[in-house]
Amino acid sequence: MQVKTQKDELENYLTDASNLQGGFSDKLFIPESREEIAEILKEANREKIPVTVSGARTGTVGGAIPFGGYVISLEKLNRINEINEECAVVESGVILNDLQKAVEAKKLFYPPDPTEWSCQIGGTVATNASGARSFKYGATRKFVQRLEIVLGCGDSLNLKRGEVFAGNGFVELKTESGNLIKAKMPTYQQPNVRKNTSGYFSAENLDAIDLFIGSEGTLGVITKIELSLLKKPQGFLSGIVFFKDEKDLLEFVEEARRFSFETREARIQNPKSKIQNPIDATVLEYFDKNSLDFIREKFPETPENVQGAIFFEQETTVETEDALFEQWNNLLEKHKAELDDSWFTTSEQDLVKMREFRHALPVAVNERIVRYKQRKIGTDMAVPDKMFATFLKFYEQKLTESELDFVIFGHIGDNHLHANILPKTDDEARKAKHLYGRFIAQAIMFGGTISAEHGIGKLKSKYLNVQYGERYLSEMAELKKTFDPNGILGRGNMFEAKFLV
Repeated sequence: MQVKTQKDELENYLTDASNLQGGFSDKLFIPESREEIAEILKEANREKIPVTVSGARTGTVGGAIPFGGYVISLEKLNRINEINEECAVVESGVILNDLQKAVEAKKLFYPPDPTEWSCQIGGTVATNASGARSFKYGATRKFVQRLEIVLGCGDSLNLKRGEVFAGNGFVELKTESGNLIKAKMPTYQQPNVRKNTSGYFSAENLDAIDLFIGSEGTLGVITKIELSLLKKPQGFLSGIVFFKDEKDLLEFVEEARRFSFETREARIQNPKSKIQNPIDATVLEYFDKNSLDFIREKFPETPENVQGAIFFEQETTVETEDALFEQWNNLLEKHKAELDDSWFTTSEQDLVKMREFRHALPVAVNERIVRYKQRKIGTDMAVPDKMFATFLKFYEQKLTESELDFVIFGHIGDNHLHANILPKTDDEARKAKHLYGRFIAQAIMFGGTISAEHGIGKLKSKYLNVQYGERYLSEMAELKKTFDPNGILGRGNMFEAKFLV
């Protein structure tokens, strides 16, 4: 195990993709085993020293930034222990891209695909990461079958999905050393949205493993993970489709979503259903006009005089490919897409280029904001189905009135768009933060969530209070204290220290 204390050795571990400033730490540990992590935590717990878990530091809410105490980097827990036809067993420091390549080499498929593929698997579990394919496959939670976790006291849990459930408002877990932990479950209901990473997961008859998925390093340190795998799809039909009228675009999305949900429901009701070539999108992603203007800097072939675009994908076979293309083409014609200017492919090489198109936007946005020496203000809210169109109009109206630079893009299939505001001056930054608060309030008023996929971390803790209120934050804090009585893990993440007193 490496231990580092010099300032220059710690520097890279004091920042993450959030650009939150001011991080500092007394000591960095780079362990290579669960046992070494347990020893670090025993010492920290005894001395009541805060511990921040550091993965690939790709998070955008400051969760990996320490403000004192120890940092435990999981970069050396990077072994893929097993891949078989049903699952992969990995240590938490394995890079997502490395796992994806190893899985694909065996003609298997791991669907979760957050934008930053350099993230670590442990981080994706700790934040319940999702991505574009969540429209069909859901977030990371659906694929986690087993977790090995070291608690703040150094004791360990080994949780398998389906073995331990909450009952009568409590869940009871036995640690590896034989200690019994009885935790009171939060009583709040999850927002009625397709994606949510705001606070601890809650549900009736909750599976104990789900408490730790999305807990952002505040309940324990995840060291090993078993993930379920699927067979690799034979092929994909993909398209980037442009529209001159936003109304046509939104009606297209609504119908594509409806067809997809109907197809899935039919397969659940009758797995042997012989529905011929049904539309069932894997991905539905949105780009507004401003986003396309940014992307055009990297992809000059992007057409002008359009109001927005949709990137869609559907899995195909050799037998269904042509018929599915015809069905999508008919749907696009119905909703007046600019078919002559749009792009379609079934080849792996062109699909890679289309995904590069999608990823060109955050790169271009980051380049622009660095030029102004400011931080972008980005939303991560999602709302219920019936409120989505109204919420999008609210975004567009308020952002246009503000005269600030902005782009709106993201996971329209899940009613989850990112509005990125790009201030050029300190005055514009203050204006953008005020506007962000307006968006938070509106999302909550519509029954939505303040964070659909990025989590809470340190940057959004005050907004979690707005979403749930002090009563439910106190319930979360009580849950944390049950597993981490001295409050050493992830201090400052999710809720403020006052709730842990």
